[in-house]
Amino acid sequence: MVSILEKFKGMGRYVTCAALLTAVFCLFGVRLVDWQIVNGEELLEESSNTNTSVVKIEAARGEILDCNGAGLAVNRTGYSIRFDRAYMTSETQNNTILRLVHLLDERGEEWIDVLPIEATAAGTYTFVEGMDDEIAELKESDPVNVNPYATADECMKALIEYYECDGYSAQDTRDIVSVRYNMTYNAFSASNPYTFAPDISIDTVGIISENRQLLPGAVVQVTTQREYPNGTIAPHIVGTMGAITQEEYSAFKSEGQTYSLSNISGYGYNDWLGKSGIESAFESELRGENGKRVIETTRSGSLASETVTENPTPGNTVYLSIDSRIQAVAQASLEKNVKAAQEYGASHNGEGADCTVGAAIVMDAKDFTIIAAANYPNYDLKKYMEDSDYRRSLLTSTDSQPLYNNAFQGNFMPGSAYKPMVACAALQEGVINSSTHITCNHVYTRWDDYRPQCMGWHGSINLTTALQKSCNIFFYETGYNLGIDAMESYARSFGFGGRTGVEVTEGTGLLATPEEREERGGVWVGGDVVQAAIGQSDNAVTPIQLATYVATLCNGGQRLRTSVVDKITDYSRENILFEHQNEVVADTGISQENLDLVKQGMRAVCQTGGTASLFNNYPIAVAGKTGTAQVPPHSDNVTFVGFAPYDDPEIVIAVVLQYGAKSQFSNSVAQDLFNAYFFDYTVDTEGNIVPPPD
Repeated sequence: MVSILEKFKGMGRYVTCAALLTAVFCLFGVRLVDWQIVNGEELLEESSNTNTSVVKIEAARGEILDCNGAGLAVNRTGYSIRFDRAYMTSETQNNTILRLVHLLDERGEEWIDVLPIEATAAGTYTFVEGMDDEIAELKESDPVNVNPYATADECMKALIEYYECDGYSAQDTRDIVSVRYNMTYNAFSASNPYTFAPDISIDTVGIISENRQLLPGAVVQVTTQREYPNGTIAPHIVGTMGAITQEEYSAFKSEGQTYSLSNISGYGYNDWLGKSGIESAFESELRGENGKRVIETTRSGSLASETVTENPTPGNTVYLSIDSRIQAVAQASLEKNVKAAQEYGASHNGEGADCTVGAAIVMDAKDFTIIAAANYPNYDLKKYMEDSDYRRSLLTSTDSQPLYNNAFQGNFMPGSAYKPMVACAALQEGVINSSTHITCNHVYTRWDDYRPQCMGWHGSINLTTALQKSCNIFFYETGYNLGIDAMESYARSFGFGGRTGVEVTEGTGLLATPEEREERGGVWVGGDVVQAAIGQSDNAVTPIQLATYVATLCNGGQRLRTSVVDKITDYSRENILFEHQNEVVADTGISQENLDLVKQGMRAVCQTGGTASLFNNYPIAVAGKTGTAQVPPHSDNVTFVGFAPYDDPEIVIAVVLQYGAKSQFSNSVAQDLFNAYFFDYTVDTEGNIVPPPD
């Protein structure tokens, strides 16, 4: 028989369970009251927030400065018009676009217009000339998808239907379609806003703000705009920027560097990036890291909340080794002397009249950093980036190609500026020594059927005099005995025939060898080796190679990596992230004794009786070598390479004037550059090279 106590124990378990269940139901009840009565209205509103989008906040691009901190490519605060999907509806977007197009057109401000179609006065459409690639891409795109022979009217018909923009004038329809097409091309979405106009005035910002109710989806955004305080200073080195291409985007995508929620700093469809120069070479340093903005929208499409979850980090600042003042002198001097050569040609049977290209390098002899690298013709980077007509004129120029960086990429026959390298090699190989004398009787008579000549009759001369007078006979014989294989080997150790290591695009030049000649379908003959020894034959070098070679001679035969970057800091310019360090990339193996013998000859070049005797009474001891290379049917190339001070070199200079005819013009450029470095010469407001004010 079960006792009363045992019955109570059994019932206790049921009581406990009932109490727990009651407590749980009470909690649910309280929560339901809170949800439905106390906070019911607020939570009901929140429950409709079904869409969340992450939008990137673009980071400011890092700046590019010269060695003294002067701006070459810097940022200013600007304003752009951006289309934001969270605010823009399909019913209103065409009218929003049209109102903005009219506003900016009336105010003379630019919006992004890439459609290769234009409206005619008759209300029809025609393709824009010179945009064949864009036209082909348009025809293949999803909104159009027509055959390759389709007319502009047929393309527009497909676009009008796709974007539902009937009822407008031909011009208005064309403008709406242009914007809508580019929005599609750039994958416009809630997480990928579209930039309609990248740079508008503050007055236009005010007008848009006053009429924002009529412009749903158009948002004014504070941005940083690239600015060039003096766009003519080293534009080839600073470099250009441009919109990302489909090929670039695909390449970034394959490397996992495109925009996504997990990679907010990846490249998007409408991003800009460096295309050339430092802008391209240091893209990863300059780019910065984007931030994040989270947008929540209701089912009806209205904005619920907007929160910045990650702030952007601006890109780093790149300090170049370029000195803007010396760079300006180099550019002005090249222009002055190219024009002087042309004027000379007008009265001297055309010699120099065809001179249209020049380049000059000023290099630090201690660390191989570039102080100036100038080109003629030059161009204005500011106008290139802002003026489409100016940009088009440069891109279509076929004569002197002002966008081409001849200082780093141009291939020029060096002529006798090559002889100090040949002398170094011959001394080290024991082919000649300080006592060697070779007789110059004007004609080289080693072969009966080939008789190359010298410019003079020098008699029996040694190396110093041969360099001073630039005697071809001495170097014909020296080069013949040295041989092309040894000549090539030493030339490469000095930096010819390869890249110097500078951070931006450069050429490799060309070294005269039997193998190279055969590759081009030619035949190497005995006379080629003696022509190679005086810097002719197939030899072609870049001005930056010439400067690097002379710096190597001054540096005890060790070649350092050439550089145009001084340091990199964070955006604030307070924290140094990188500083230039000397890096040995080759050793010529030439003894200091032999280097000194060659330098003595180069010093004699710049004294009385030498081919650069204008430096005879110069306040600083200059050593150098001139060069004149025959390039028929044109005038001769003229070059100058040199360094100063002679006893303790600080700078190296290399000058090339293509078809400059007379060395007096290349020597004059060198003199201007020495004046700029040692005596602070500058360029005045009228473009004249002048000493500093007292």
